[in-house]
Amino acid sequence: MCALIALVGRPNVGKSTLFNRLTGKSLALVDDRPGVTRDRHYGPINIDDRQGAVIDTGGFDPTDLDPLIGQIRTQALAALDEADLTVLVVDGKDGPTPHDRELADLVRRSGRPYLVAVNKIDGPEKEINLAEFHELGLEGLWPVSAAHGYGLRDFKDALAVHLNPRERSEAADEAPRVAVVGRPNAGKSSLINKLCGQDRLVVDSRPGTTRDAVDVAVERGGRRYVFVDTAGVRRRGKVDEKLEKLSVMRALKSLDRADMAILVVDALEGLSEQDAHIAGYAHERGRPVVVMANKWDAVKKKDETRKELQRGLDLKMFFLEKAPVVAASAKTGLRLDQLFQYIDKIMTQYRFRAATAEVNRVIDAAAESHTPPYAGRGRLKFYYATQVSTCPPTFVVFTNKPGSVHFSYRRFLANRLKEAFNLDLAPVRLILRARSGRHAR
Repeated sequence: MCALIALVGRPNVGKSTLFNRLTGKSLALVDDRPGVTRDRHYGPINIDDRQGAVIDTGGFDPTDLDPLIGQIRTQALAALDEADLTVLVVDGKDGPTPHDRELADLVRRSGRPYLVAVNKIDGPEKEINLAEFHELGLEGLWPVSAAHGYGLRDFKDALAVHLNPRERSEAADEAPRVAVVGRPNAGKSSLINKLCGQDRLVVDSRPGTTRDAVDVAVERGGRRYVFVDTAGVRRRGKVDEKLEKLSVMRALKSLDRADMAILVVDALEGLSEQDAHIAGYAHERGRPVVVMANKWDAVKKKDETRKELQRGLDLKMFFLEKAPVVAASAKTGLRLDQLFQYIDKIMTQYRFRAATAEVNRVIDAAAESHTPPYAGRGRLKFYYATQVSTCPPTFVVFTNKPGSVHFSYRRFLANRLKEAFNLDLAPVRLILRARSGRHAR
């Protein structure tokens, strides 16, 4: 399970820029105008051999007539209530403001772990600005520049203490953990109740019934499964911001401690941006996804609905590639047996391990059929390949110029591995490394 880190702070202090630095990707929109972050952004953070997830909070409108302090308080309370670590981000140029003091008071009274990132400190001569932030009454002030990278190495070291080691079980007989995620009222709890044959979870037509992640053990065909029901991910503007943020955090945590996910979609409403966000997070974490189009028994125009669903997958979830789609019904049990068939097949692939000789054979054949391109003055050479882990299957290829391998050729090699080992449903990770020393072949 990964640790969850929430970045909180008033507008325009640099939360999104810091988020992008920590995740190593430009996932969050950055602008000098306050209030640009109107939805949560979340992404993985990996420091050395420790991992976690970062959430960039936002969602407030600076033109709103409601007091800004109330909106910031909502964000902070949600983060403090659910996150394993809260990072209070303040502006080292402007100095502490009343809004900073309000947030600092919430952080201090929460009794939960926290760090304070004093942003926009881009050199040692600027660290004198830290002095005035001691009036917030918080310990552990870290001078950083999210824009220029100053102080980030030390700050990441402080973050790493709160992250969790990467530990993925490879035991083939371990019960697969399946996170059931999706929007409120899509039928997640109804699905689990139907799968286990009893009313284990409260089911209500009103959205938002499930507030916490619940583990439910199910035995079927002599095999054991653990399903994790989660609070639904709500559409912005339809629910209180704090509850929405908490539901997203819990959904992310359930994915972090799951092997795969079932994304439950209301077939009558189709795919949403929230569905795509959660699917994207599962993809980032290397978790396979099965899309369940629920309430299929109530669909009148089935062919038209199926085509519309596929269009939505192609546009919003293209990164899932060949994720299976099951048109089913938690109410009647229609095609639920297919879910278990896909779970079994996916888990077999997810835990797959290949012999090193076979991996090298596949890479050699791929390079022979499609000659590696030139990189600088010489051609790319692949010396040695091996599988380093499972869950998901992860392969390392040693080459003379790893930084020169185009993404299209990397994808070509990954697809050859998937084809050779019949890994059509499980994610495959391919890592390119420079050769250090000789490897026996």
